[in-house]
Amino acid sequence: MYLKKVDGPRAVRLPDGQVITLADLPPQNTQRWVASRKAMVVRAVLYGLLSQTEAMKTYALSEEEFFEWVHAVRTHGDAGLKVTQLRALRQS
Repeated sequence: MYLKKVDGPRAVRLPDGQVITLADLPPQNTQRWVASRKAMVVRAVLYGLLSQTEAMKTYALSEEEFFEWVHAVRTHGDAGLKVTQLRALRQS
């Protein structure tokens, strides 16, 4: 069995013990961005599985959009990425 050469780690362990790999990330052609997919991309970048540049290029994200996701996760957790939650936060 042969493994494809990749730059960087193949898997990372999160503080809660969960292990994520490149196979766990959403597909490149993702059209519908639900909170769980956004959170997976943010975690992959924050824990070194994927660089920020790679994530933005792969998923066609602007720097502003990506940083909004990171800010939402850091401030409100995964729930901060839900569209309904964003609306509620913007109104208050």
